[in-house]
Amino acid sequence: MRNMPLIGILFGFVVLIFASATSAHEIRPAIATAEFKPDGTYVIKVKANAEVLLAGIGPEHDDTRDTPQAQRYDALRALPPEALVNQFRAFGDTWLAGIDISFDGIRANPTLSAIDVPPVGDLALARVSVLTLSGRAPSGSPAFRWRYDPAFGSSVLRVKRADDGEMVAIWLKDGNKSEAIPVTGAPRQSGLEVFTQYFSLGFTHILPLGLDHILFVLGLYLLSTRMRTLLIQVTSFTIAHSVTLGLGLYGVVSISPSIVEPLIAASIVFVAVENFVTDRLTPWRPYVVFGFGLIHGLGFAGMLHEIGLARDDFVNGLIAFNVGVEFGQLAVIALAFLATGLWFREKPWYRARIVQPASVVIGLFGAFWMIERVVA
Repeated sequence: MRNMPLIGILFGFVVLIFASATSAHEIRPAIATAEFKPDGTYVIKVKANAEVLLAGIGPEHDDTRDTPQAQRYDALRALPPEALVNQFRAFGDTWLAGIDISFDGIRANPTLSAIDVPPVGDLALARVSVLTLSGRAPSGSPAFRWRYDPAFGSSVLRVKRADDGEMVAIWLKDGNKSEAIPVTGAPRQSGLEVFTQYFSLGFTHILPLGLDHILFVLGLYLLSTRMRTLLIQVTSFTIAHSVTLGLGLYGVVSISPSIVEPLIAASIVFVAVENFVTDRLTPWRPYVVFGFGLIHGLGFAGMLHEIGLARDDFVNGLIAFNVGVEFGQLAVIALAFLATGLWFREKPWYRARIVQPASVVIGLFGAFWMIERVVA
């Protein structure tokens, strides 16, 4: 380690930054489901992490533990439902001020009519509350628009489609306002619009949000400088996570995050340890990578299952999300190659001074997450 060149230190430092921001306390977008009733009233149920909102944790953070408000968040996370409801009612006006619901360009004034908080469970997992907004729309068939304050993070708007009543999802990043949607139902999205939306979801689920997935991919990249070695691993991983992503969305396979998350951490430890002890593709590694790919696919399916896909958009959205995931992984590999492989892979010290130190960092943090996710 004493003779490690500066690039090895820098690469390890980048890995350290990635690692320190990832755990089971990932911050996810709010999911708002709007329903417009024949009597002119509307109800919007927002699934959100109420503790994140109360603690004032902004979207610039990917994980609750990587924030100055981590202690406040943990205290809120341990509150029983009744106590958290009381806290959020006091915060309600501030939250409502950050929500822009409008009909034909005129801002509405919804009320926070219900707050449903699940019981205290596994403190290592985020608790998702349902915050219900209600009000009355103007007479006729006005156009509805939704905007969620960027200080609260991104949101997903779910509305029924006009022609068949299927629920469709619209992802709104960074406080973007939705297009005007008639209260009689959303227009059908084109295949290209669906593909673009879910491609973006898949890409950002890896880069920058999927930081534990990033470290696993870096572990695959670091094993060897031979392209064939990397292709075999990436192909095995891709096929596997594509299978369980589809099965997870169809509801065929469902495993608790309390099991999936430690196994994802274990996969990071495995590739890091093997990278340290060998620079060759062992006969069992593609199969082990395939197995861990099945686990990662279930992790990918978690958020997409929450958002939902209309039945006739299912195949298109699933393919788009998967393609976005693959491009995210390729972007990680490309960045790693530009940082290290392009310049140093032919150097005799490349393995000893870059691959092994980076693998140690990856392995240590993978082990930390695994223990944390098991005992938390």
